[in-house]
Amino acid sequence: MSIIYNILPLTQTLEELFEEAKNSTILKAVVENKMVGSVRAFEKDGSCFIGRLIVHPDYQNSGIGRKLMADIENNFGCIRFELFTGHLDKKNLAFYDKLYKKHY
Repeated sequence: MSIIYNILPLTQTLEELFEEAKNSTILKAVVENKMVGSVRAFEKDGSCFIGRLIVHPDYQNSGIGRKLMADIENNFGCIRFELFTGHLDKKNLAFYDKLYKKHY
C-alpha cells in the first residue's frame, strides 16, 4: 500500500517556498544528511504564528518535533504564540497538548 502525502510542505513549488521564506523563519532537522523535519513561523503584531511542523514518519516520536518547536519559539521574542493544525488531526493535537502542558 502506498501512502500519498498531500500536505503543503510536501507539495508546494520551490517558487512558493522562496516566496514564503521572505516573511517567515523556516527551520529544518537533518539526520545523516537527510532532511527529516521542518517547522515554519512568522511574527505579526507581536505574536508568533507557528505552522507546518512536519517530521518524516520514520523519525517521529524521537524528539525531533519537540526540538523544532523549542528552536522556533527561541527565534522569536514574542510572549504570544499561535499554532496551526487541522482540527481533525488527532495525532498533532495530542502532540501539541502534551508539549504545552509541560511548559505552561
